[in-house]
Amino acid sequence: MMRLKRLATAGLLLGLLVSLAGCHSRQKTDSWATIERRQKVVIGIDDSFVPMTYREKNGQLTGFDVELAKAIFKGSGIQVDFQSIDWDMKETELNNQTIDLIWSGYSKTEERAKRVAFSQPYLTNHQMIVSMKQNPVNRLADLKGQNLGVQTGSSGMAQLDRRPTVLKQKIANQTPILYDTYNNAFIDLQAKRIKGILIDQVYANFEIKARANGQDFQAIESPFAAEKFAVGMRPEDQKLRRFINRRYQVLKQNGQLAKIQAKWFKE
Repeated sequence: MMRLKRLATAGLLLGLLVSLAGCHSRQKTDSWATIERRQKVVIGIDDSFVPMTYREKNGQLTGFDVELAKAIFKGSGIQVDFQSIDWDMKETELNNQTIDLIWSGYSKTEERAKRVAFSQPYLTNHQMIVSMKQNPVNRLADLKGQNLGVQTGSSGMAQLDRRPTVLKQKIANQTPILYDTYNNAFIDLQAKRIKGILIDQVYANFEIKARANGQDFQAIESPFAAEKFAVGMRPEDQKLRRFINRRYQVLKQNGQLAKIQAKWFKE
């Protein structure tokens, strides 16, 4: 009799735990109604990724993606709330519903598309290798046995892992030096702690031009294929996806997109 009571109690406890676990699991439903009700969409960004999403010296957030996101939601009654996140944890933040969108020079890849839904692409990007002219990388062979910097969680890191024989297996210890931000990578590059940086073309072009000693740097194309920047969201958020794609087409047709592009990418 005592044993039966213990089994019954154990069963009740197990059921309670399962029930609690279910309460904490993410409900995989379209969140558009929630976004409309709270009148706010939360966008996860890397706030050091020039010229897409970054802070000026006064702390003001600016960049191509910032202006594009504001233009997409303008007049919709939905406020855009940008949230700085650990870029290596971006998909986790999205899955945990801490953010609604990943919108910060986010490259669409086959691996990411398995767990994230993407808007239509809005910009083509390439991976570049930046080095100092006094210690240059003119070809891939110059990186043999050398330290290569890359941002944690970046598409450059994904490219290295996806095709290790191209570059990863040639660098020192067959492992890149990882950085939370490209700013720190540039510091180490100038201090000759690394030979080069594998970096997004949009960042490399903007950063080199903006630096007072920009003439001291050089950049060459990497052997990796071109990528497309797109907005990332949860797979179930199809209404949000349609809204962004539809508004993007409107901006293309009325000329607003061209104006934003001309401002940030004059070339």
